[in-house]
Amino acid sequence: MMNRLLTIGYGAASYLVFLAAFLYAIGFVGNTAVPRSIDRGVAAPIGEAIVVNALLLGLFAVQHSVMARPAFKRWWTRFVPKAIERSTFVLVTSLVLFLLYWQWRTMPALVWDVTSTAGRLALYVLFWLGWAIALSATFMINHFDLFGLRQVYLAWRGKPYTHIGFRSPLLYRLVRHPIMLGFIIAFWATPRMTAGHLLFAIATTGYILIAVQLEERDLVAAMGNQYRDYRGRVPMLLPWPHKRRATH
Repeated sequence: MMNRLLTIGYGAASYLVFLAAFLYAIGFVGNTAVPRSIDRGVAAPIGEAIVVNALLLGLFAVQHSVMARPAFKRWWTRFVPKAIERSTFVLVTSLVLFLLYWQWRTMPALVWDVTSTAGRLALYVLFWLGWAIALSATFMINHFDLFGLRQVYLAWRGKPYTHIGFRSPLLYRLVRHPIMLGFIIAFWATPRMTAGHLLFAIATTGYILIAVQLEERDLVAAMGNQYRDYRGRVPMLLPWPHKRRATH
């Protein structure tokens, strides 16, 4: 019983840390309501700023990609109980993000500055729309499974974990990766683009384009023609008419 309580407590704590990291990300990218943000970070010479920021973004990319791979999960769960594997991934990802928020170097050179009221309003609407898409898309599949709560809840109840079947509801009928689409929109939609923000947007977009390829390779390996058919019918990130591809 004690192990079950520790498991669900660990999962809940990891989720709360993720929630704090997600909410801070909105303020970090939007330069609002947080002490350190993308344009209010640590002051540093431009060379140091580029190197440090690139290392922080690279650390996130490596951690997130490696820990998400099935081969790593098979190795990792030899030491970590399967019930908390996802929660541990969520926790480590959140801690890496907090490190990025804390150590981000400001690069204040101005790339663009939209001054018209209509233009600024449109970009702010897009910014919030991006975050809304990213968050709502997690609930369209299974938010609680995605962030480890379902796994620890089942362990607490003494029930075995069961994989959620493949579904493509709502936004997933328009694009295969609506969560990532939401992030891309949020990262680029700003009326005031600085060099630091531009570096962040380019690096994260590039990482997303690589990460979805790795994820889809794993999904094809796990689901075969079921996912190949879905990939043939639905575009990856941009919701435009998609020419059907062969599934074999």
